[in-house]
Amino acid sequence: MIDKRYRETVHTDKNNYEYITVTHDENKVRIYTLKNGLKVFLAQNFDAPRIQTYIPVRTGSNNDPSDNTGLAHYLEHMMFKGTSKIGTQNWEKEKELLDQISALYEEHKAEQNPDKKKEIYKKIDEVSQEASQYAIANEYDKVISSLGATGTNAHTWFDETVYKNNVPNNELEKWLKIEKERFSEVVLRLFHTELESVYEEFNRAQDNDSRLVNYELMDALFPTHPNGQQTTIGDPEHLKNPSMKAIHKYFDEYYVPNNYAMVLVGDLDFEETIQLVNQYFGTIPYRELPKKTPVIEQPLTKIIKRTVKSPTTPRVQLAWRTDSYGTREAMLADIVANILSNRGEAGLLDLNINQTQRMLWAQAFSVGLKEYGYFSIVAVPKETQTLDEAKEMVLEQIELIKKGDFPDWILPAIINDFKIQRLKGLETADGLATNLYDTYIKGRSWEQELNELDEYQDFTKEEVVDFAQTFFKNHYVEVYKEKGINDQLVRVENPGITPIKINREAQSEFLKEILSEKTEDIQPEFIDYEKEIHTDIIKDKKLSFVHNKYNDIAQIHFIFPFGGDHDRDLGISTQLLQYLGTENLSAEDLKQELFKIGVTNDFKTTHDQLIISLSGLEENIEKGIALLQNWMYEVKPDQEIYTQFVETVLENRQASKKDKNRIMTALTNYTKLGSFSRYTDIISKEELESSSPEVFTNRMKQLFNYPYQLFYYGKKLENFKQYIGKYVENASLQIPEPKQYPEPETNGNVYFTDYDMVQMEMSKVGRGYEVNTSNFGKINVFNEYFGRGLSSIVFQEIRESKSLAYSAYVSYAANSELGHADYITTYIGTQPDKLQIAVSTMSELMEELPEVPIQFENARNAALKQIASTRITRNNIFFNTLRLKKLNIYHDFRKDIYAQIETLKFEDVREFYQTNIKPIHFNTAIIGKKENLDMDAVNEMGPFKELSLDDIFGH
Repeated sequence: MIDKRYRETVHTDKNNYEYITVTHDENKVRIYTLKNGLKVFLAQNFDAPRIQTYIPVRTGSNNDPSDNTGLAHYLEHMMFKGTSKIGTQNWEKEKELLDQISALYEEHKAEQNPDKKKEIYKKIDEVSQEASQYAIANEYDKVISSLGATGTNAHTWFDETVYKNNVPNNELEKWLKIEKERFSEVVLRLFHTELESVYEEFNRAQDNDSRLVNYELMDALFPTHPNGQQTTIGDPEHLKNPSMKAIHKYFDEYYVPNNYAMVLVGDLDFEETIQLVNQYFGTIPYRELPKKTPVIEQPLTKIIKRTVKSPTTPRVQLAWRTDSYGTREAMLADIVANILSNRGEAGLLDLNINQTQRMLWAQAFSVGLKEYGYFSIVAVPKETQTLDEAKEMVLEQIELIKKGDFPDWILPAIINDFKIQRLKGLETADGLATNLYDTYIKGRSWEQELNELDEYQDFTKEEVVDFAQTFFKNHYVEVYKEKGINDQLVRVENPGITPIKINREAQSEFLKEILSEKTEDIQPEFIDYEKEIHTDIIKDKKLSFVHNKYNDIAQIHFIFPFGGDHDRDLGISTQLLQYLGTENLSAEDLKQELFKIGVTNDFKTTHDQLIISLSGLEENIEKGIALLQNWMYEVKPDQEIYTQFVETVLENRQASKKDKNRIMTALTNYTKLGSFSRYTDIISKEELESSSPEVFTNRMKQLFNYPYQLFYYGKKLENFKQYIGKYVENASLQIPEPKQYPEPETNGNVYFTDYDMVQMEMSKVGRGYEVNTSNFGKINVFNEYFGRGLSSIVFQEIRESKSLAYSAYVSYAANSELGHADYITTYIGTQPDKLQIAVSTMSELMEELPEVPIQFENARNAALKQIASTRITRNNIFFNTLRLKKLNIYHDFRKDIYAQIETLKFEDVREFYQTNIKPIHFNTAIIGKKENLDMDAVNEMGPFKELSLDDIFGH
């Protein structure tokens, strides 16, 4: 065992609160434990006057009762519905009705006769209608957004349910007051409408190919443990037969202070903060947790094969069960995963399969859970390969590890990469807070977490080889994902929920109290870009520099003022480069050399810009630049590699046509821009096949002869300036003229693409007027008030009132460039038999902007608080100036937006709506199974056209 560098030390603060720190912890985390068992993790980060908060609860789907799977996840949803103080107009009357509903659900669960179950459900619907007159939908979100909170959300997984908010630091006490109320009790109001929303989430999961494979994988890997036997969303029969009584019991058992933690990272005072936390959460009583019998899995003794089918590209996934997170076996499995795949850089799969294009794609990864874990490999074959051939190829790479046939340098390089990723992760408040809550969930100490890298560093190559020889036996799970019809889909009918009352203008006494409590406002700080960005000239290149105050990671960006519009084939050229080497170094050698020095490279091509970036330890950036430029100047064309590359590109294009999300994106782009746009104007199959690699490599060789600018983010500017001149030449080539693509009017057409799925997804897109920067404040508040977020008008009406969709929004997107149009988008994802009423509801909402003064003021104040407490930091200081320049803005434009919102009235937003949104005609994109399409409803929307995949992708 290594001698631990990091050790716990106990201290007492000036108010006699005892806390633990860990020696050499650069983040100076303090860990308190209150008398009721609540763990409190505090750390400071002064990037902005805000605090990232997490409340992680040590329970998830693994603790669901076997006859109520999905309960933990559903409880997570209900935690946003309020309490006896939040979200109600008359708790006494509401409670009577909620008790009736709870009893009806118990009858419904016990009843076996389908007809009688429907009768009971009708009664539930009736009583829910009556109860809804006392409920205030989404009041939790209203009260939390009134603080200026952002990122309000939660998630549930195997052993965790985590609640998230980022709040201004002057509102910390209000936040604690709100969360104390929320964690003191749960009220299951608006239960049946939210239940239907969860079912829509279940439907979305059915249409998610990755979940389909993962469910089978986990079921086979863990035949008795909840890891594999209980999905987070739950069994559909359990979702349709819930028990409010069981949810209350679960809350009482697991939502206790000795089973959750408070994680606060940001601009805070340690002593004041822990006093406030104790004041509010210290009074919640400690409770014994339920006794849990460990579930012990028997070792796998054979290969277990499963097969699933869906319309997407075939692939195979293999998995071996490991011990729990933090154990020696789990750590060694993680090392092996990184020897095989290290973010696409220099692993055996990266170099021997992906780089050589032997198949479409392969990746290894390791997942450590609180109980057990698994090591997995995913392999996506080419169309000419079988799944068995793909499997054998990745197993060959495992054999190399078992033989020790991997370079000695890779272990220290992996550890170095771990350190760099940790540096990057812990420099932000969210990154540190996430690490802290994850450590808590897994039942580990912060000392163990910090010592982990030293433990990794202690492993030798001999230990890794011994582990591989012992671990990788023919005792694993393989899931073959074949292309075909998924006959396991669960298709359900609309239960016919009667829309409930929303009571938009109502406020509970709790919300009124929060709104009446005044805190000293945070004053906005607007950045002086000229002061923060140092500029210089290197030959004919502009150099911009921003100082990194956080760590020893540096970045160099070569920013070319041209992109795909100037050269349609630029993106293909940068992609091909990744597979080619020079006379002296192969592409594989180059990746290895960069990985050895801890430097990563990235080529990002947009329609108007190419950015080539290097990131890594500052001391090695020059070596990275030398390697990069030698690679690009000396790149060697290779016809055989090019032929393989073309085959890979064409197969990836075909794979895109099988992926639901990519199909919907392509269909939406077609709906927005028509048949000819930068998305469909791509180099054709015939052009690719008839071209030579030199056409593309010559572009790369000449690239640094074009005009560009430099941006350096680091600590040592003078040192950088001393060497960068060696790598810069005066420009000798001119930037080509950009191609102009049309932005056609949207005039009411409906476009449909057939895809076998449970849900229907519909997006309406309308071309607005040319971007006008004087509208940005109005747009900000309009989106907050009407279209996006849990308390928006659209969300309340479509999800809360009518339970028509899990996801629905309206978004006004201002164009990022002058001279181009804004776009308004509406989106609904729902069951086919709900689509017509969902569309009608959205249309009614869009007819006239509803006026809810209280909600408008809340949205306006939230927008002001968010701007006031936000700070622009790190490399964003520079990249913001690039974005603003396209709008002919050269100062911190948030100042103008803030000033507009300060004096904004509802009449201003209504006028903006009447002028800029209401007159707009929309095109409609719909994806789903054609036999489920209600053509009568669709024809009412406008002229209908079914589009093929070739139409929308342009190939």
